[in-house]
This record gives sequence, structure tokens and C-alpha cells, in this order.
Amino acid sequence: MLFEAFGVAAEPYQRLAAEGLAAKADSGKGVRGPALIGVKTRCSLVQPGQCVGHNMDGILALAAENLISPIILFFALGFAAAFARSELSVPEAIAKGMSLYLLLAIGFKGGASVADHGVDATLILSLVAGVILSFALPFVAFGLLRALTGLSLVDAAAVAAHYGSISIVTFVAASSVLTSAGIAAEGYMVAVAAAMEAPAILSALWLVARAGGGTAAHGGGLGGGLLREILLNGSIVLLIGSFAIGAVTGQEGLAQIDAFIVAPFQGVLCLFLLDMGLVAGRGLREARGLLRPGLFAFGILMPLTGAVLGMVAGLLIGLSTGGVALMMTLSASASYIAVPAAMRVALPEARPAIYLTLALGITFPFNLTLGIPIYMALAQAVTGS
Repeated sequence: MLFEAFGVAAEPYQRLAAEGLAAKADSGKGVRGPALIGVKTRCSLVQPGQCVGHNMDGILALAAENLISPIILFFALGFAAAFARSELSVPEAIAKGMSLYLLLAIGFKGGASVADHGVDATLILSLVAGVILSFALPFVAFGLLRALTGLSLVDAAAVAAHYGSISIVTFVAASSVLTSAGIAAEGYMVAVAAAMEAPAILSALWLVARAGGGTAAHGGGLGGGLLREILLNGSIVLLIGSFAIGAVTGQEGLAQIDAFIVAPFQGVLCLFLLDMGLVAGRGLREARGLLRPGLFAFGILMPLTGAVLGMVAGLLIGLSTGGVALMMTLSASASYIAVPAAMRVALPEARPAIYLTLALGITFPFNLTLGIPIYMALAQAVTGS
């Protein structure tokens, strides 16, 4: 998922690099992602206030260009079609097939990259950090929800679980942007993504049990059905399984199926995000009455808070610029596949209209359009690249 397979336009990053290396009139053509070090060079020659302004201009430029990339425009098309009540739809079987394809491609390429990289202390620390973040983020989300909204304990805990887990599609999009900018990231970050899927669910159940409410408080929280839902969730099984196969077969295995999982990836991702736009738009349209200002604010503030915590973790571990950006993206994203399935079993009294609308209708579009450029720019700033 992190390498060579994506084709989001690289022009915004080229222009941003060019601004640091030459005059603003320079178009920046031919400048690749690593040349973004020019941003730091320029900032070192001006006053701090000017540097902040320059970085903000860069973030806005990245966000503006990201908005006209194919994957974002297809998402916007689906979103707008849903609000216009269009009959446009993607058959469920095709949507499921695209999801399986993306998970297979993401996992296999990540595993092949690890085969080249090898297992080291940074990989282990990254996995540990991912698990800790997934456990901890629901507590942060729960505190914000209780401060900003009037949600019940069970609804707040269910929402918090989604924001401790991850959105694999957001991860795909962030990896696409990094690859187009020529910024490498650790291949094993896909394993970190898989590790961050489940711990948040346990944190949410603990929050409910501690307060004496909901299914979890009456012994049903960690039953066999829930454990099966967590450990044998189809997306997790395929992601980890394809990652393992990629790690075993390495670059030779990747070369054998390159035409299947590399070249078509961007087109499949566009069609998948069209479907995601339709789903998000219809969910938001149907649940508009539930989105009070406090909930909307949470849907924006929580990703930014999670991204900061992910940035700190990435820096402490010593990840690359791309790795830090991906750790921020994982910490900022919200699950809308694995966790909703688990919540239906563990906390059936929680309202799906709230947690699905927040995760898919507010946070997912925010991360896709504005969040990823912000996380990438911050990662470059704090790593000095």
C-alpha cells in the first residue's frame, strides 16, 4: 500500500519544494518529494513569524491541490450524488470485491517491503506504539465527547471505540499522497494498522463496564461472539494474511503479481471511494438531525488531537518523515468497518446513526480532504525534511 502503486498528482509538492529552493515564480517542475527540504532552508533565513506563515501557505497549497486529485473528486462525486438523491449506486458484490482487492494489495506490498527491510527494533516499537495508541485514544475521545456533547455513556463509549481504531481507506489515501510526493515510508506500517484495529474495542467496553452500564457491564461484553468478531474479522484476516504472504515471498512474489496489484490499484481506489462517497452522503443526509454543533466539533477536533499523539509517538520511535505522517494518519482516522461490527455485538444499545455518521460522514471526509495534507506538512516540519 505504501509503494509505487498510487498516482495522486505530485504537482502541489513540487511547487512547495520549488518555493523553498527558488523564487515563487518557479513552477517547480521536475522537483521530487525529497527536495521539500527546501522549505526548511527558506524558513531558516526568515523570522519565525514568516516561517509559520510560509508553512501555513504550504499546508493550504497541499490541501487545495489534494481537493482536485482523482481519488478526492470521485469521493466528492459520490457524496454529491447521494445528497442529490441520485439513483447512482455501486452493487454490493462489486463494493465487497473492491474492498477485498484493496486489502490484499495493501497487505502484500507491505509484507514484500518488510522482507527487504527485515525485522528490527523500530518495527517492534512501532507495533507496540500502535497498540498503546489504540488503547489510549478512546479515553481521550470519551473525555472530549463528555465535554462537548450530551451523549449517553454507551453512545460516547461506542463512538470512542471508533476513534481509537483505524480507517484503512484513509491509510491508503495517505500512502498514495506520500508516494506521489516521492516520500518513502516504512512498509511495516501496514502491520501497525492491523495491530490498531482491535485494542480500542476493549477500551470502550472497559469504559462502559466501569460506569456500570450497557451490555458489557452484565457479562456480555467479551463473550465468544465478540472475540470472534474482533479476531476473525474478514478485513483483519485478509490484511494480516496477505501481509504474511508478501513477507514470505518478498520482491520476487511481488514481481509475479505486479500487473494485478500495482497497475490497477489507483483506478480501483477511485471507484471504491465513489462508493464511500455515496455511503457517507446518504448516512449524513439521513442523520442530519443528530449532528449537533458539539458532535460536529468533535468529528474535527478528535482527528487533530489523535494526529498530534501519533506524531509524538512516531518521533520517539524514530520513524521516517513518511512513517510519522502515516502514524499521524492512523491515529487521526476512525473505523467504520471493523468496530461497527463489534459494537453491534458488544453494545447493541448504542446508536449506529451517531457513530457511523461521525466516523464516515464527518471525520473521513475531513481527513481525506484537509487532514492528510496537514499531517504530511507537520511530519515534514518536525522531522526537518
